[in-house]
Amino acid sequence: MIRVLAKGGVCPSFRCFWLSSAAGAALLTGLATSAYAQTAPTAPGQPVAANDSIALDSITVVSTLTGIQTVDALGPVSVLRADQFEQLMANQTSDLFLGMPGVTAIQNGNSQQTSINIRGMQDFGRVAVFVDGARQNFTQLGHANAAGSFFLEPALLSSVDVFRGPASNIYGSGAIGGVVTFRTKDADDILKPGQTWGVESTGEFGSNGPMGFGSMFGAARVGQNVDLFVGGTYRKATDYQDGNGDDVPGTAFDTWTGIAKATFRPADFHEVKVSALNYNSTYTTSNDVPTPGLSQYGTQVINQTLTASYNYANPDDNLFDWNSTVYWNRVEQNQVKVAGTPSAITGAIGNPRSFTIDTTGFDANNTSRFDFYSVRNAVTIGGEYFNDNVSNIDNYGFGDGYNPSGERDVGGAFVQWQGNYSSWLEAIAAVRYDSYSLNGGNTSNSDSRFSPKFTLGVTPLPWFTVYGTYAEAFRAPTVTETLVSGAHPPAIPIVTCPDGSYGTFCFMPNPNLQAEVGKNKEIGVNIKYDDLFVKGDKIRLKANAYQNDVSDYIELVQYGRSRYGTTAYAQYQNIASAKITGYELESMYDTGIWFLGVNGTITRGENTEDGQPLSTIMPDNIATTIGVRMMDGKLTMSARWVAVAAVTAADLPVGSVYDPTSSFNLVNFYVGYRPSENVLAAASVENVLNEQYTQYQQFLPSAGITFKGSLTIKFGDGYLASLSPSGFTR
Repeated sequence: MIRVLAKGGVCPSFRCFWLSSAAGAALLTGLATSAYAQTAPTAPGQPVAANDSIALDSITVVSTLTGIQTVDALGPVSVLRADQFEQLMANQTSDLFLGMPGVTAIQNGNSQQTSINIRGMQDFGRVAVFVDGARQNFTQLGHANAAGSFFLEPALLSSVDVFRGPASNIYGSGAIGGVVTFRTKDADDILKPGQTWGVESTGEFGSNGPMGFGSMFGAARVGQNVDLFVGGTYRKATDYQDGNGDDVPGTAFDTWTGIAKATFRPADFHEVKVSALNYNSTYTTSNDVPTPGLSQYGTQVINQTLTASYNYANPDDNLFDWNSTVYWNRVEQNQVKVAGTPSAITGAIGNPRSFTIDTTGFDANNTSRFDFYSVRNAVTIGGEYFNDNVSNIDNYGFGDGYNPSGERDVGGAFVQWQGNYSSWLEAIAAVRYDSYSLNGGNTSNSDSRFSPKFTLGVTPLPWFTVYGTYAEAFRAPTVTETLVSGAHPPAIPIVTCPDGSYGTFCFMPNPNLQAEVGKNKEIGVNIKYDDLFVKGDKIRLKANAYQNDVSDYIELVQYGRSRYGTTAYAQYQNIASAKITGYELESMYDTGIWFLGVNGTITRGENTEDGQPLSTIMPDNIATTIGVRMMDGKLTMSARWVAVAAVTAADLPVGSVYDPTSSFNLVNFYVGYRPSENVLAAASVENVLNEQYTQYQQFLPSAGITFKGSLTIKFGDGYLASLSPSGFTR
């Protein structure tokens, strides 16, 4: 009989949680009512509570690859767990990040692709995005911003972990801006302890569209050593109305997904997991507000992911704590022009084009633990490799001119040391080595670099920790940035390009393009205090200030003049050194009966070459959540207010491709009633004030007031009423 958690239900490391719950997926539900005594941050290799309460108590691994409570992490980490998902009732993945400090998700209403901006860094892999360990590297450029995006159904998710800034250099190659890891549902999200099979079904309806959603997930345990999980979702919406009551064209979509997982435990403490995910979405999209002459495309996106992982975690084995994953991800976006004026850039109505990327990779790491005199040590060694194979075809327009085909290989290896002395001092030191090679056409590029990191944390009081970090990160140029070449249509002889083609100007490849380097300095505080004002209450707070200096920043530069005085050439070059500073706050106070959370973000950035502001800096914002629990916790009501500052012309560089936006206030209300642990009836009102607003870097207004209702039901076989005689829990 194989059991995978330590005695007493306390897990000594992240790997225990992985074995039990798919890489921490749905480990905890936030905002529970249990209380904890004040404790110092958990040392590497030491037990962590298995039954955390609010989200900031959730176990995360995104900062160090070793399990620790989020509030104790010596870095800017934010997480979302099951309770937060329920209250957000997200229609699209970008809804999950509204109000998260330092993080903005960019998703226009007429597209299902999402891009992440962290601390003013976005596009071309500056934010590394993973789904079940598989990288999401899709890019499709045009006259709009889509230089790094992903496609994901939020109802599939069980957890989201975000690390802000380049200090996660042990986690992801190229993550100069940060890391976002998504974990999808698994058997442990459906089955309760002792169950052998179970089903979860959800139905939802929304007024503004209207929109409808349905999902069903099933899981089974075959003995104690095999878990099976399968499910799917379907979401459909028509065009929504904005705050003025006007239809927003192109915002309809139709999305379905399927997911399957199998988990095997061939021996004690060993686990093999295989998973498959398919995402299919259809919609009509364009690069701007639709007009009669604007090109519009009927779009189908298929996102397929296969992963296989092997993990070993024995609480009595201090030498080996192993985690490894291999994966394949394909994003295929097929488009047909359905409206707009014919042109050499976009083709004619009925012309097809396609954009495809295959990403194959693996990562592996091992943690060893030992004591040396009075210092508890954890040493993690690991590495990763991935290959991007880009194949774009546009025989009628210039889609494959903006997005050249090519291949990129990126690899990295790291070593990290964590040391704890007593309960008041923690140090983390790491170094990462990255290298890449890139080929396509007649152009190639390669480079490598070591990136260090050092963090020191001091806990002078059991409930208060202050830390400081210096970290560097390295981002390899992408296929598009290095290889884009050829004449920009229409094919009129204004400029003749080196390959003999001619057009309005020439894209020039850049084999000498250097990788970007970020150097981040940060100081932060963590506060974790229980029984502050009344018995059983708790406060969790993380606050930080940072400065990230980015050298060799890559931008598209126009230069040279044609015989008609127009721009002759465009090329991605290392022209800017950027400085980004900011302040972030994430906090929650919870009495069990009522709770209050406040998050805040202030960000500033400039190009130090010319003193111009950076157009990728997102507006300041503050998010407040207040809620109550009644009827012995069966009824939860909450209200959320997100206030976002304006982006004025003075906040943008000269010639910015983005327009200024007005400030706005978004108020949402949620109520959830759980008559039993197997039933949840929920309703929400979004944009209660019916605010008319357009988010920065987006060109379509967001939805006006929207009413939603949903019902989730779980059912399955009976439950085991007690633990096994050996004292293990599953």
